[in-house]
Amino acid sequence: MDKIFYKNQYIKEFKSKVIEVKIKDNKYHIVLDKTAFFPGGGGQQYDLGEIDGKVIENIYEKNKKIYHVLSEEVKVESIVHCTIDWDRREDGMHQHLGQHILSGCFFKLFNANTVSIHLGKEISTVDIIGHLSENQVREAEALANKIIRNNVTVDFLTPNKEELESLNLRRDLPNTDEEIRVVKIGDLDINACCGVHPSKTLDLRMIKIKKFEKNKGNTRIEFLAGKRAIEDSLNKDKILREICNYLSSNEDEIFNGIKNMESELEALKITKKKMEDELLNYEYLKVLEEIKLGNNTVVKKVFKDKPKNYLGKLANRLVEDNNIVCLFANILDGKAEVIFASSKSNDDLDMGKLLKEHISKINGKGGGRKNFAQGVGENINVEEFLNNI
Repeated sequence: MDKIFYKNQYIKEFKSKVIEVKIKDNKYHIVLDKTAFFPGGGGQQYDLGEIDGKVIENIYEKNKKIYHVLSEEVKVESIVHCTIDWDRREDGMHQHLGQHILSGCFFKLFNANTVSIHLGKEISTVDIIGHLSENQVREAEALANKIIRNNVTVDFLTPNKEELESLNLRRDLPNTDEEIRVVKIGDLDINACCGVHPSKTLDLRMIKIKKFEKNKGNTRIEFLAGKRAIEDSLNKDKILREICNYLSSNEDEIFNGIKNMESELEALKITKKKMEDELLNYEYLKVLEEIKLGNNTVVKKVFKDKPKNYLGKLANRLVEDNNIVCLFANILDGKAEVIFASSKSNDDLDMGKLLKEHISKINGKGGGRKNFAQGVGENINVEEFLNNI
C-alpha cells in the first residue's frame, strides 16, 4: 500500500482504487491501493474525511493494511475520490510538531527528557523528567517560539539499522523489526516518530504553554500549538479589552484597578456586616418585646427575603436565654428556609428529630442536632406548618 501521507503531508484530495472490502458489524472496511489518510500513531489522532462523498467513521492499520471504515458500501475495483478533513489533520500535525519542539527545547536547555505525551482534542501535554521552575518553563517556551520564527526545516528520515545507531536520538528506539521513521528538526531535536508533521516550523506560527504542574516526580506541561494557540491568544485579547472597558483603564492599569475594587469590596463587606449586626440586635430586642418569657416560650415567626444565615444567628441569640424555642421560616427565592432552635435548658426537646418528622409536609429536606436544626422546603402553607408544630 502506498502511504501518500509520508510523501506529501499537504495533499487534501486524491483519487485511489478500492482493492479490498470487508464487512464487519454492518460497517464497510475499505482498503485502497494508495491513501493519504493517516491511520494515527505516535500519539497523533487518525484522519477523517470522505470517500466518494461517504463519511469516514474510523481509520486504522492492521497487518500493514490501512482500513477506512464507512457505513455505506463502496465497490471493489472502483476508482474513488477522497477528501481529507484538513482542519483535523492540520491540527494534529501542529500539536505533534509542537510537542517535538517543546521536548527538544527542554532537552537542549536542561538535559530534561520527555517521559510521556498526550495529544488531546482541546489541549495537549508533555511530561518532562524532574521538577522544573517557572523560569525554566518560560525559557523553553521562548526558545520554542524562536525555533518557529526561524522557520527551521523538518526532515523525515528512514535510516537503516547501521545508520540508526549513528544517529544521536533523544530517546531510545522502539523495539520493532519494522522500518523506523525519524523526525529531525534542524539541530534542535532528532527522534523516532511515525506521526505526520509539517515540513517547516513556521507552519505552527506559535506555541503557548497554558500551565505546568508537578506530576509523579515529573513536570506536566499543558500547551497549545498552531491555530489553537492563535485562537487562545485572540480570545485573551478580547477578554483583556472587555476588562479594560469595564474598569475604564488601559492594560497597564488593570492590576491597580482590580486591587482598588478588592479594597472597595472589603469596605462594603465590613459595612454590610455592621448593618446586619445592628439589624439583628434590633430584631432580637423586638422579639423580646413581643413575647412573654416563661417555661418553654415558643417564638414562631415567618420572615421574608432575609439574608442567608440571618435567621440562624437570630435564633442562636434568642436561645441563649433559658426556656426558649424558635420556629422560624424565611421565604427567599420562592423557597422556605426553616430554622428550629431550642435553649439547652429544654432537655426534653430534640430539634433535629422534630424537623425530620415534619419537614416532608412542605416537601422539604433537612436535619440537625438536638438544639438546632435547619431545612429547606416549598413555600406552601408555611404559617400553618409552623402553627401545627
